[in-house]
Amino acid sequence: MKASIALSAAAVLAAKVSADCFSSRLGFPCCSSSSAEVWYTDSDGKWGVENDGWCGIPEAPSPAQCWSEAQGYPCCKFTSDVVFTDNDGNWGVENGNWCGIQKKNGNNGNGNLDDVTPDNQITLNGNPFANKIFYINPYYVEEVDGAIAQMTDASLISKAEKMKTFSNAIWLDSIKNMQSWLEPNLKGALAQQKSARKEVLTVFVVYDLPGRDCHALASNGELLANEGDWARYKSEYIDVIEEKLRTYKSQPVVLIVEPDSLANMVTNLDSTPACRWDDNRQKAGKVYSKVIQSGAPGKVRGFTDNVANYTPWEDPTLSRGPETEWNPCPDEKRYLEAIHKDFTAAGIPSVYFVCDTSRNGKKVDRKHPGEWCNQTGVGIGARPQASPISGMPYLDAFYWIKPLGESDGTSDTSAARFDGYCGHETAMKPAPEAGQWFQKHFEQGLKNANPPL
Repeated sequence: MKASIALSAAAVLAAKVSADCFSSRLGFPCCSSSSAEVWYTDSDGKWGVENDGWCGIPEAPSPAQCWSEAQGYPCCKFTSDVVFTDNDGNWGVENGNWCGIQKKNGNNGNGNLDDVTPDNQITLNGNPFANKIFYINPYYVEEVDGAIAQMTDASLISKAEKMKTFSNAIWLDSIKNMQSWLEPNLKGALAQQKSARKEVLTVFVVYDLPGRDCHALASNGELLANEGDWARYKSEYIDVIEEKLRTYKSQPVVLIVEPDSLANMVTNLDSTPACRWDDNRQKAGKVYSKVIQSGAPGKVRGFTDNVANYTPWEDPTLSRGPETEWNPCPDEKRYLEAIHKDFTAAGIPSVYFVCDTSRNGKKVDRKHPGEWCNQTGVGIGARPQASPISGMPYLDAFYWIKPLGESDGTSDTSAARFDGYCGHETAMKPAPEAGQWFQKHFEQGLKNANPPL
């Protein structure tokens, strides 16, 4: 079993041997020293930053090795879950490959996953994205590795390799996925934080509200809007998230809470259009203010926009006309400028934003702004970055919330979760179920990246 699952690991190791430094084959320079600060670790190696760019940290001339490396298998970097034990030690699985779980007496420079005891309570002031290392989602790295295995174009492979160096949000979209992904990623981020000696930020999407996304077939959730499922949501989902966050208290975490809940309700106030229209933004501000004040402690940092959508950040070719259904805010920049003003006027004390730029690098082919499913012409947008726009201090970050390559919904008209929007002219076909990997859409997003990868 170990031999079959580790074929890709053997290929990676062979490629590393043939290069001066592992990052050379990926189009990145080597760092100037093997003792450079580690900013990120993946299946290729350890990465640093020099001259405002990524560089591969060369191997230190030390005889110390992880016990599994002598057998041709890497050390585990993110997991401590034991899948198999033999005379050599404990084995785990990462990115579809066997890895050796490090013994307690050494961490081999990758961060000791046994040393994940939280320190003192962290206190965040101001922009939570500022001056942080952004945690890399290991599940998405695995998905991208799978996509690369299907590619033959060297240029496209190089672009895809770069995707593994950028952070994106981890979606807790079911009770099972929350149980599988929340604590292991908190633990992985904490281990990296202790190794790097710099705060490592993890972003989660809390996304399992009963009755989620109203009646949208492609993305509605596992829980229904009834008393029994509300009780499950609280005891099996939200309470568990709170417990884990209280445990891992020494690291920064951003929660993006139920992006398809309150926004959908506000959109349908008096059957009016979406929040981009002037009168509806004012109504939305009042509703959001009331909801925030009714909670405990009665405050949030701010809001997200363009989640899983395709609207460009700034597009002067878009205007208030028939093409945009007379939308006064046809791009995200104009929308945030307007909604910041209206939400502030509604008395909301903290109005900051995170804009999802994972798929809005170019204007897609959609015929009207309501087209949301697997749009053709997709391109990766601005890279994750804190405080990206001068003159907009209320914009905390550009960030990749919806991972490029994960489908919006199936185009199979016979499927139970088929949504008509996924069959529209500008929706790419054939498309798999929501959340499943969509290779063609991913590759188009790489080709159309703006700025280019």
